[in-house]
Amino acid sequence: MTDGDGRGFPPGFLWGAATAAYQIEGGAGEGGRTPSIWDTFSHTPGRVHGGDTGDVADDHYHRWAQDVEHIARLRLGAYRLSISWSRVQPGGRGPLNPEGVAFYVRLLDALRERGVRPFVTLYHWDLPQELEDEGGWAVRATAEAFARYARLMARELGDRVEVWTTLNEPWCSAYLGYGSGVHAPGRTEPAAALAAVHHLNLAHGLAAAAIREVLPGARVSVTLNLHVIRPADATSDADGAAVRRIDALANRAFLGPLLDGAYPADLLADTAAVTDWGFVRDGDTALVHQPLALLGVNYYSTVTVRGVEPGSADAGADGHGASAHSPWIAVDDVEFVPHDGPSTAMGWNIEPGGLTDLLLGLSVRYPGLPLAVTENGAAFDDEESVDDAGRRRVRDARRVQYVHDHVVATGAAIDAGADVRGYFAWSLLDNFEWGYGFSRRFGIIRVDYATGERVWKDSAHWYRRLATSGVVPPVTAVDPG
Repeated sequence: MTDGDGRGFPPGFLWGAATAAYQIEGGAGEGGRTPSIWDTFSHTPGRVHGGDTGDVADDHYHRWAQDVEHIARLRLGAYRLSISWSRVQPGGRGPLNPEGVAFYVRLLDALRERGVRPFVTLYHWDLPQELEDEGGWAVRATAEAFARYARLMARELGDRVEVWTTLNEPWCSAYLGYGSGVHAPGRTEPAAALAAVHHLNLAHGLAAAAIREVLPGARVSVTLNLHVIRPADATSDADGAAVRRIDALANRAFLGPLLDGAYPADLLADTAAVTDWGFVRDGDTALVHQPLALLGVNYYSTVTVRGVEPGSADAGADGHGASAHSPWIAVDDVEFVPHDGPSTAMGWNIEPGGLTDLLLGLSVRYPGLPLAVTENGAAFDDEESVDDAGRRRVRDARRVQYVHDHVVATGAAIDAGADVRGYFAWSLLDNFEWGYGFSRRFGIIRVDYATGERVWKDSAHWYRRLATSGVVPPVTAVDPG
């Protein structure tokens, strides 16, 4: 996709960028913060590429004021951040930590003073380690603890927050954390992974209700990494069945209870040999099914699947990290097909049209529900240089093209009737990319991990032009000016 230059977006459309606490903050042992599952996981040998940890990350904990200035200079209308549960409520229970809360109050106030609307995610994968020691997301008590945490944060942060997002990508928390083990806490227990699916859904519902009890007018959201799934052969019944099975685990396991008020019957049947779903109590789906002010949609790529003989499936091309254990619980007859064509440094295929399809599909299935692209971006192997004027440059033309094309794809969905309210680039900064450590760079701003220095990439200059005008610039419009 290369057209779309000069197209405008609706008045009030929000241009933003996103980050996550553990990936950027650092200050791991400062200000009363206690360990999260990602501290434990990253300090376990062999878990993270290069032995990297988030102990320092981008040092945002100390450089937050500088980063707010970057956000303001980018002319962003919104900034999506997450709160470190362990920083504000050490251990995940009991009283709040005043020093941790004060950090976020300062950050939110600084953003609002500059006209930037804060979108706050309460959980972006960094569960307090103490709660994991008691069973983690595989047990109901964690969902109940999360609701208490959400209530406290609503009381403390109040109207500083534009949109409250309960969870980021519960698919990853459940299936990568408890199924394949490539994310913290690194467990490989299929039944626990499905229990985690439900308790994350329940956590959302309980937290949404708790926030609204404190702030009746609060705008509450959840962010999902919904999978766009293609059959290898559109005429094959087996490939169509493969799409259905993956869709049940990846998408409808969350959309069902969150937006339809029930788990899909085919998901329960598919996984019956693993669990009887007895952890779902009477009334739970009603608790989960809370009104949403906005559904956050994270999109990076598509997947292609085909049906194979049971026991012969290879899930290695699903793009979610290497493991002897599959995140696709109770699925042994679906194979993920490697993609031809361009891909990012993550090995993810580049298909902007998949974003259009996803947004349109959601708008048809859930008419009247506002959407936002809460993460979209790409990792590439950036190189820094010095231009003729002596300025440090990162000429990331492939990232500029990627963002350009996906912004245009978002516009195409709006043109076709989807109610999309904003687009958030992932990510504001290069950061700790989970199991890949610092080996993958998604930022529009480069971070020198040795010095902490920030350098705008060409993609940042391009994105500033977009955010300033609301009109898609050509991919060549990257001069610092």
